[in-house]
Amino acid sequence: MSVFPTEGMEMTRLLVVSDVAASRQWYEGVLGARVDREYESACVLSMLGGWILLVAGGGPTEDKPTVALAPPADADRVSAELIFRVRDCRGVYETLRTRGADFLTPPVDRGYEIRAFFRDPDGHLFEISELVG
Repeated sequence: MSVFPTEGMEMTRLLVVSDVAASRQWYEGVLGARVDREYESACVLSMLGGWILLVAGGGPTEDKPTVALAPPADADRVSAELIFRVRDCRGVYETLRTRGADFLTPPVDRGYEIRAFFRDPDGHLFEISELVG
C-alpha cells in the first residue's frame, strides 16, 4: 500500500475556461503566473509554489464517464474559490486593479481581516485577504 500524501507530491488546481489562450494572458498579466507547459487545449501555470491548470471544456471520457467540464455557468453561484493571503490587502488591491483585475468591491475591513474579491474572465472567484491584529 502506498503512503498518501507523502513528500514529493504536488497538488494542482484545475480551472475550466472558455478560451485557454485568453485566460493564459490574463493569469500572466494580472496575477503574474508563469507558463510552465502548454498543450493543445490546456496550459499549466506556476504560481506561489503551486500549479494552476487551465483547460478547455469537454465531455465525458472513459475514465470519467459521467463528467463534463465547463466554465462557470453563473459567476454569482460559486462552489470554490482561490484565496491569496497577503500582507497588505489595500496595496495588492491597487496593484491587481492596475493590472486589470475587476473587483466586486474595494477592500472591506471585517475587523479580523481585510478582504476583496475579483473574478477571472470566466467568472472564477478569487480573494485577497489580510489578517488583522
